Order: sequence, then structure tokens, then C-alpha cells
Amino acid sequence: MAHALPVSPLARPLPELGVIRGVRLGAAEAGIRYKGRTDLVLAEFTPGTTVAGVFTQTKCAGAPVDWCRSVLPHGQAGALVVNAGNANVFTGRAGRETCEATAETAAKLAGCSLDAVYLASTGVIGAILPHERITNVLPALHTALSETGWEAAARGIMTTDTFPKAAVRTATLNGTTVTIQGIAKGSGMIAPDMATMLAFVATDAALPAPVLQSLLSADVKTTFNCITVDSDTSTSDMVLLFATGAAQNPPVAAEIDALNDAALADFRAALKAVLHDLALLVIRDGEGATKLMNIRVTGAVSDASAWRVGMAIGNSPLVKTAVAGEDANWGRVVMAVGKCGEPADRDTLSVSIGGVCIARDGTVVANYDETPVVAHMKGQEIDIAVDLGLGTGSAQVWSCDLTHGYIDINGSYRS
Repeated sequence: MAHALPVSPLARPLPELGVIRGVRLGAAEAGIRYKGRTDLVLAEFTPGTTVAGVFTQTKCAGAPVDWCRSVLPHGQAGALVVNAGNANVFTGRAGRETCEATAETAAKLAGCSLDAVYLASTGVIGAILPHERITNVLPALHTALSETGWEAAARGIMTTDTFPKAAVRTATLNGTTVTIQGIAKGSGMIAPDMATMLAFVATDAALPAPVLQSLLSADVKTTFNCITVDSDTSTSDMVLLFATGAAQNPPVAAEIDALNDAALADFRAALKAVLHDLALLVIRDGEGATKLMNIRVTGAVSDASAWRVGMAIGNSPLVKTAVAGEDANWGRVVMAVGKCGEPADRDTLSVSIGGVCIARDGTVVANYDETPVVAHMKGQEIDIAVDLGLGTGSAQVWSCDLTHGYIDINGSYRS
């Protein structure tokens, strides 16, 4: 059970969360799998709220992912329902029927159309999720919704998470101050192929859905798509971004080049900061994690190649266990670079840990002193840098160590 796990030593406290005008939310106990804790979250959005989404690329996606993909082209959001404890994955027709019944109930409560309801589920795969567990609780939960329900929502979506995750920033958009605030859950089965885990971000900015989608898709690539706990991509991953328009900033045209328009630069920087914060919080809560790995790859033939090299390092069980054991075994980094199928040259490669260059030009640096590297390995944040010496491609990815705690959690997940 999520609440029984010790809090990660890498945990961060919740920031001071404010209100996003146009959003009311809350959490309730639905008894889906957990006892004595909230496991159902409902959010209601003001009419006219636009939405963007990014979803898992798994071929075994859950019914809620299929539902959200089908309604996203409408670009409008009125309600969001999230449950923890049962992922509603690999549940066939029953899974689809639960989505339909949940959406119908939420749409009536929020007074919105069916295609403006978004659904997300997280938890055990392959177990039928009776819709009554959700639909029976939604009316009372809807009555209790509040603009200040963000922390309750962050706690209500947790599974094996050991602390709730949230981030907030403000930005200026066409002369108007807007706020961006988000929550996330994720701890294991974390290796992205789009985004990873569940994250829900809202802003009071007025932005068309195509603009939101451009920004979200681009910024996920360097945040959620650059984290890994265990190389396993979830069946249920999604990141949803909602814009209520309550800030009433001057209109932004749907056709603008969202990634290069100067008027959007401050908003995009704030959005990326929120996504980055949430992504790093997921790694800080990696199942059994005791150390955060910050992996920087430069000198690759392309950014994409650099990313693949970085993920190979971050996913290597041998690298991760060396970090867990505070062993400055840089040979394992060399191994990970060499195995991943990307262009690399032993004789142009350099490896640094904690800012100390250990190996370059195919051999160990002359007079290499391991003392500062050993000291660095005892810290909670481990910096690994690799320069391939082949080009200008670069990437930054984040991972965590692999400890017996990961086995303890996942060896008994269903019991």
C-alpha cells in the first residue's frame, strides 16, 4: 500500500499551492483498492477551457488512454476523473464500459458534453474496475469541490508514491499575469515513450488548444521524456494541460508559431519549469531510490543519439547498482555507451563523474585521483557526464539508483 512505504530520502515538500481560476477539484475515498485513503479525484473546469494531451506509446494502453485520445481532437474540457489502485488496463469491453459510465456521470455533474470529459486510471493491470465504485462516489465529491483542492488531488492519485508531487509558476502573457500549476504521480514503471506516469497541469491563461498542444508536445521531450526509473513504459501514462482562460489575457491566435512567438516565450519558460519540476519529483520518488542521477551527454552525432546514449546509461542495472553502492565504477558508464547501438568511438570518448574527468582519449586520465569522485558518490545527487567527441548533439536525462527497495515494492505489488 502506498501509505505504508517509507518516504523517499530524495523527497521534496509540496510548494505553496494557489488557486487556478476556473478549476475546482477534490478527492474522495472510493475503496477501489486502498482502504483508509483517498483514491478518486474529480476536477471541474469552467466552460471554454481548452486542453492538450500527450500519451503513452505502449501498444497495450489502458481504456482511459483510448478514451482521452478519442476526445482530445475536440479541444475542450469540462471535467477530469482520476482513480488510483486499478489501471483499467487489459480489461476488454468491461474497461470501455467503465469509461463510458464514468464519463456520463461526470458530464452530467459538470454540465458539459461527453467529449469534454477526461479520464485517467493508475494501479494494477488486468483487474476489472466496476464503474459503480466511481460513479456512486462522484455526486458527493462534486458537491465538495473547491478551488483549493490541489493538495488533496495530488494525494488522491498516488499509488506506490511516497510523497505528493506538485509545481507552480507564474508568467506574463500579452501583459497579463497568468499562473500555471500541476500535480503528478509516478514512482515505478517509469520510462517514457511520450511522457510518463500521470500529470495534470492547469493554467488560467486563455490559449487555443493547438497552441497548448504545440507547447506541451515540445516541452515533454526534454522533461518527462528524459526520465527513467526502470526502463519500463507504463500502459497508462498521460500528461494533460488545461487552460481555463479566466485570466482574460488578450487573445492568442491559434495559427501562431507557438514555439518561436516572442509573446509566448515567458509562458513557455514557466510551463517548461513546471513540467521539469514534476518530472524530477517522479525520479526523486523512484521505487527504492536513494540517489538522483543527472546524466549529461554531449558530442553526439545528433540530439536524438545523445538522448539514446543517456537513457542507456540511466537504464543500465549495472550503472544504477554501482550508484546505489556508492562505487565510482566508471567502466560501467563506458559499457553502457558502447552497448546502445549509437555512434561512439572509444578513442574520442570522455567520462566525468562529479565534475572530475576520469577517462578520455581511450584511457584513464594520467594521475587520476579517485578521492573527490568517491566523496561525490556518497551524496544524494550523482552527476555523470559523457562527451562522445563526434558532433554537436547533446541531451540531459535523469534516473535513479537501483536498490533492494525496488524489489521489495515490486515483488509484492499485488499482495
